[in-house]
Amino acid sequence: MRRTSLRRIAALAAAATLLALTASTSIAAPTDAHIRLSLRASGLTKPVFVTSAHDDTGRLFIVEQTGRIKIYRNGAILATPFLNIASQVSGGYEQGLLGLAFHPSFKTNHKLYVDFTDVNGNTVIREYRVSTTNSNVVATSTARTILKINQPYANHNGGMLAFGPDGYLYIGMGDGGSGGDPGNRAQNTGVLLGKILRIDINGTTSTHNYRDPATNPYVGKTGADEIWQLGVRNPWRFSFDRANGNLWIGDVGQDSWEEIDRATRTPGGAGRGVNWGWHVLEGFSCYSPPSGCNKTGMSPPLLVYDHSNGRCAVTGGYVSRGSLVPALYGGYVFGDFCSGEIWVVNATASTPAKPVLLLDTSLTISSFGENQAGNLYVVDHDGGKLYAIVPA
Repeated sequence: MRRTSLRRIAALAAAATLLALTASTSIAAPTDAHIRLSLRASGLTKPVFVTSAHDDTGRLFIVEQTGRIKIYRNGAILATPFLNIASQVSGGYEQGLLGLAFHPSFKTNHKLYVDFTDVNGNTVIREYRVSTTNSNVVATSTARTILKINQPYANHNGGMLAFGPDGYLYIGMGDGGSGGDPGNRAQNTGVLLGKILRIDINGTTSTHNYRDPATNPYVGKTGADEIWQLGVRNPWRFSFDRANGNLWIGDVGQDSWEEIDRATRTPGGAGRGVNWGWHVLEGFSCYSPPSGCNKTGMSPPLLVYDHSNGRCAVTGGYVSRGSLVPALYGGYVFGDFCSGEIWVVNATASTPAKPVLLLDTSLTISSFGENQAGNLYVVDHDGGKLYAIVPA
């Protein structure tokens, strides 16, 4: 009897422990994470992006708006820029060198792509290759223009480049600028402004240094073949969830609402042909007209936030898939350029979702980034600094 009782007590204790562990695991969520920022580099000039080449070197590449890309390696910024096209970019507040993406086969073909506004203010997507004698320097003689898009105004240039899980290059284009999209370009499928574009850079045609994937929604129909999604105002930063291929977009708002859009990946791609609503909608609300607008065929954002607390422009981020902050895993991290606030929302949240504040900083957050392992970084534009997100 005594042995039986002890066994029962032990079994009950083990079951209780297992139940407690299971319960604590089930209630844990990315929104419970506690983080801090750890300084990695300073002395940068208007940094706007940071990324990895996924080439097993551990390098991070930091894009400076003024026209340079610098390498962060082994705790320091290398003295020689990876790329310097400062004399070729325009210098307006929202202009300059804005985006960088490395080819999925960069380790073997050494190709990379940049997005910048040229001295005339027009968007240029250009291909380069790394020097054959120095892997820390781009061979500028290899420059090849992939795409050029005229810009009617100096603002709302977009600038984000990213390769999707399908191997195609995605390009974020703002609505052309001014305010309120006066030309209604975001809803016009005949122009490339106010869109997310998708192109195949692994081939050419008789007229283009790229091909339009046959699965793009307007191929064979009325509309520009490069368009993947429409109805965005200024998709400054977007990203793909490396775990499932979902597309996340931080679309900068007009007067009232900043928004985060999420397109779930399907066999046809993440958000094929989605219309995010601008300038008919700003967030969930009517913009033009200000009431009674027709929302037919338009997809709502995952979440919005207003301009209180000094907020002004959303900076889209990434779904955390690294191991450095385990509690943050599965959370989409984003921020605001002006207020310096950093939020997280569970990547599986339903719309309308409510984000949770992770950290309130004094930074001007121009971008987030991730290294090859999926750990996250934050770029401080005005402070010229790079931070890693680490556990608090």
